[in-house]
Amino acid sequence: MSDQVTVQRLIHAPAEAIFDLLADPGRHHDIDGSGTVVATRSKESRRLSLGDSFGMDMNWGVGYSTRNVVTEFEENRRIAWRTMGAFPITLVATGRTWRYQLEPTEEGTIVRETWDISTEAWPGRFFVRRLADLTRRNMEATLQRIEDTLSA
Repeated sequence: MSDQVTVQRLIHAPAEAIFDLLADPGRHHDIDGSGTVVATRSKESRRLSLGDSFGMDMNWGVGYSTRNVVTEFEENRRIAWRTMGAFPITLVATGRTWRYQLEPTEEGTIVRETWDISTEAWPGRFFVRRLADLTRRNMEATLQRIEDTLSA
C-alpha cells in the first residue's frame, strides 16, 4: 500500500479564492470533511506562509491538539503542512503531511488533496496506513465543503 492518498475535484471557483481559504487556518473548521477540526488555537485570523506554525484543537472521540508547520507554499498553486502531536506522541505517531495543489482551468480549479504519511514517524506508519480508506472519504468530503463554502 502506498504512503500517499490523493483525491481531486474540479471546483468552480478561481484558484486565488481556494488558496485564500486554505491559507487561513481559522477557516479549516469550515472545510474539514472529517469533523475532527474543532478550532484554530490562535485568536486572530491570519494568512499562512512558508515556515509558519499554527495550532489546532481537534476531537476524534477525545480532545487533543496539533501543531502544524507549513512545509510547502507556492501562492495560489500549492500549500502543505506537516501535522505534529504533543510530545511524546510525536515519537511514534505524528508527522503526516497534508498537501493541496491547485490547477486553474477554464471551468474553475482542479484541487488535489494529498495525505502523505511518508513523513509520519515510522513506528506509527503501519497503524496510520490502516486509515487510508477513511481518510480518502474524509478528503472527498473536504473538497466538497471547499466548493460549498465558496459557492455560498
